[in-house]
Amino acid sequence: MKKIILLVGIFLVNFHVLAQDLKLKKEVVFQEGEVLTYKLKYGFITAGEGKIKILPSDLMFDTKPTYRISVDVRTSGTFDIFYKIRDHYDSYVDRQNLTPYFYQENIREGRYQRQDKARFYQDTKKVVSNRGNFDTETNQTFDLVSTYYFARNLDLSKTKIGDRIKFNYFLGDAISTLQIEYVGREVIETKIGKLKCLKFIPSINPGRVFKKDSKMFLWVTDDENRIPVKAEVEILVGSVKLEIDAVNGLKHPLSVQEN
Repeated sequence: MKKIILLVGIFLVNFHVLAQDLKLKKEVVFQEGEVLTYKLKYGFITAGEGKIKILPSDLMFDTKPTYRISVDVRTSGTFDIFYKIRDHYDSYVDRQNLTPYFYQENIREGRYQRQDKARFYQDTKKVVSNRGNFDTETNQTFDLVSTYYFARNLDLSKTKIGDRIKFNYFLGDAISTLQIEYVGREVIETKIGKLKCLKFIPSINPGRVFKKDSKMFLWVTDDENRIPVKAEVEILVGSVKLEIDAVNGLKHPLSVQEN
């Protein structure tokens, strides 16, 4: 069940592949105080939840102020009895270009514990972590958390159906490249209302979790917030869904579809 809960992270990472070499919106779409809560469902069972917060930050890097983006992932219900997960992630990103300076994670899964840290040097295209030093190909390399918020701020005004965009991210002990395909618009039902959304297909790799022909689908609000509200994918046994459960402190109104 550990891998099912870790799909929260996979959903977030795979969304971020929109990022490289695209223009950002002129104004940041989120603000301090924003809180997004998600439920992770395995079939009809709620297996866990994730909460993402924009917190005040006094840390500065290269004399530049930052946002602190904090993520907590935990199991719930029966899953919490058999395999307790309490994972925490922090990313400190530049307030203007939204690229990360520093990333840390505290992983507690059953009896397993791990703490990782990484410092991003975008100008010199390097990532220095407790697992080693890594060279990157671009000056836009992201971590698990910062890519989520960078992608929300992309200018997609010229993006067409079928467009695929790549970007680099650092996770664990490697720098990788992912891609996502834009497939159109849909209106979907969520716990917070019927929402107008953009729909994407992120790339995934088949293996011990995903089927050979599995596809992941992701829905993001088609408004100024650009909140991922739903993701779903088939796995070897059943399916997994990530669904928005609550939102607070949004900077803009939601794109709610009136009946």
